[in-house]
Amino acid sequence: MAAAGHACLAYDDPATWRARTVEQVTVGLAAGERVWVVGPEELGAVTRRLGAVPGFDAALGRGTVRLFTTGEAYRHDRAVDPRRQVRAYARATAEALAAGHTGLRVVADATDLVRDAARRDAFARYEHHIDRWMRHRPMSAVCAYDRRALGDAAVAELACLHPEGNADVPFRLHAGDGDAVVALGGELDSTHHALFTAALDRADPRPVAGRLVVDATDLRFVDHRALLRLRDHARRHHAAVVLRTRRPAVARLVGLLGLTEIRVEVLR
Repeated sequence: MAAAGHACLAYDDPATWRARTVEQVTVGLAAGERVWVVGPEELGAVTRRLGAVPGFDAALGRGTVRLFTTGEAYRHDRAVDPRRQVRAYARATAEALAAGHTGLRVVADATDLVRDAARRDAFARYEHHIDRWMRHRPMSAVCAYDRRALGDAAVAELACLHPEGNADVPFRLHAGDGDAVVALGGELDSTHHALFTAALDRADPRPVAGRLVVDATDLRFVDHRALLRLRDHARRHHAAVVLRTRRPAVARLVGLLGLTEIRVEVLR
């Protein structure tokens, strides 16, 4: 999780979150990045903990490392505006580059931003927006969530929208590469239908030139309900689904269901 990317950290012990901040600041400074640490703790305590990181004091003085409480980095009194928050990080990344850094690394405990269903829905939408934006840009992020405060089900809603992380989620839906608008990995069966429906609605992948290209090469299993959900999503956007997979059985299932709006491309 230290490498650049978009990762979810679900923790039960605050020591896990604290150790991750030390790791991320260490890695970010070594890579020449500007590093933001965002969390609920008093900033003096964070400063003392990070003091053991080589070069931290000088980096803090130069503004290479910046520390924020959650309320300073996000509006925590209302649901996040996904597009506005992405624009804020786009500006922060541009400023980091203009200051001579190689990029922006953010490690943020977002637990306080997702404690109720409405704010969690908005933040989950933001998670996919920022995932798409940072996919090919010099920004990386670790998004931390306290499982004790939120519960497994709430954490799963957020973790499944990250391409990597330590949470045990049945599938991951995240930004794709090339012409793939979205990528899917893991397993989609009937027991996860509600979670997949919510994730797809929140990500709301949009077709390009009438095609919704889905990279499903890391998807080990998909059932008929998930295929129908993909079809219905594409229908709403007046498009067809192009599903790329390594599993010929998916093409057979699509044929048996008569899903003419889904074209399966089996990669060898």
